[in-house]
Amino acid sequence: MSTEITVTEAVQILRVSEQRVRTLCREKILVARKVGATWLLDQQSVLQYGLRTGHKIAEDHPTYTLQKGKPSVLSFFSGALGMDLGLERAGFEVRLACEVDPYCRQTITLNRPNMALIGDITAYSPDEVLQFAGISRTDDIDLIVGGPPCQAFSTAGKRNGFNDQRGNVFLTYLDLVLNLKPKFFIIENVRGLLSCPMKHRPHTLRGPEYPDLTLDELPGGALYFILDTISKAGYAYSFNLYNAANFGTPQVRERVVIICSRDGRRPPYLQPTHAQDGAHGLPAWRTFRDATQGIASHHHINFPEKRLVFYRMLKEGQNWRALPEALQQAALGNAYFAGGGKTGFLRRLAWDRPAPTLVTHPAMPATDLAHPEENRPLSIEEYKRLQEFPDTWHVAGPLVEQYRQIGNAVPTSLGYAIGALILRLLNHEPIAEGSTRRYSRYRHTSDHEWLANFERVVVQRAVAQESLF
Repeated sequence: MSTEITVTEAVQILRVSEQRVRTLCREKILVARKVGATWLLDQQSVLQYGLRTGHKIAEDHPTYTLQKGKPSVLSFFSGALGMDLGLERAGFEVRLACEVDPYCRQTITLNRPNMALIGDITAYSPDEVLQFAGISRTDDIDLIVGGPPCQAFSTAGKRNGFNDQRGNVFLTYLDLVLNLKPKFFIIENVRGLLSCPMKHRPHTLRGPEYPDLTLDELPGGALYFILDTISKAGYAYSFNLYNAANFGTPQVRERVVIICSRDGRRPPYLQPTHAQDGAHGLPAWRTFRDATQGIASHHHINFPEKRLVFYRMLKEGQNWRALPEALQQAALGNAYFAGGGKTGFLRRLAWDRPAPTLVTHPAMPATDLAHPEENRPLSIEEYKRLQEFPDTWHVAGPLVEQYRQIGNAVPTSLGYAIGALILRLLNHEPIAEGSTRRYSRYRHTSDHEWLANFERVVVQRAVAQESLF
């Protein structure tokens, strides 16, 4: 039987006025019944509403229920649980989520109330993490996954690497994982990790009149440090730059995935299930049309009228370059004179191709994500489909926060591919790894190619320095 609470108790939970609570009751937004002049409210309804709207803070708590017989996962920098949904689909039990963002914490609590939840990773010792997850030091953790904040390594940012506070959180994650010693662990990050230095030297301080870049300042120095730390701890690893479209996601989204194994044997690469144009005998990439058909209603922000004027002239799959040449400068303003391809300006998606990488806001001028035909940005419902969240997945907060959470997520099919591979490795199943497949359009993105290229650059630098003496 559900617990009923009074209006006064609901006010304490939601931190709104009594008048507002009564309005929510009358509008049937909250489950409530009236006894004389008094409202009695269903407590669970109040809690759910508070989490959805941000009126209730999601508090840290231990795991409430444990499943038997499933391999265990601890999840860090969990976001809206995109990776974790894929791991669950592969057969894992996610025992703990670690997330500091308040809206993501509310989303986690709304959808997985029994999952342990903790906040700032720097505030917990390894033993405290285990206690929250219901795991003892004698238990063997099957898998730990984490995508430490990527802004410090993004090619669009300042490239501060480990000098950035977010980069330091990256090292905190690595230290924690190596202390807990799981059978496998995952590091997921943006492509910028492949070229980020340990220490960034501004371009204004480079050139013939300045000293050569030190080892810490070389592109890729941060990743080299990470890999060296992993190896010294006795873990073997492999990594690649994976396009989520190759695993069934209806979106072109590339992420570095480092797979680390405690047994010292190098893990194989992830096994693609789809390919562009159906290459390698695999199904073709899923499309925007495939993913978004049948959505009943849409919630979305809007474009300003000055942009809609130009969107009304564009067809699906087009962007600003399809406008009459006389209007292109007016459409882009000062950005017209900027360098680069500017492909994200006034961009309509194509029906029969995967979506481009979802961003945290679909109506920013340089990264528009407009519907193929309708004069609006993509909706929250379309965002969820393209990142493969269930339609029933509750995303907390106002629209802009919902876009941000979903846009930052790992597509669930990529999470499933990771889980499926780890599960086979846990079961000691043989895995044939093709050596000719290219996983990315970029060069030097696999562990073999990347290390060979980095070491070649280091050797060339050493030879050049010796020639000066």
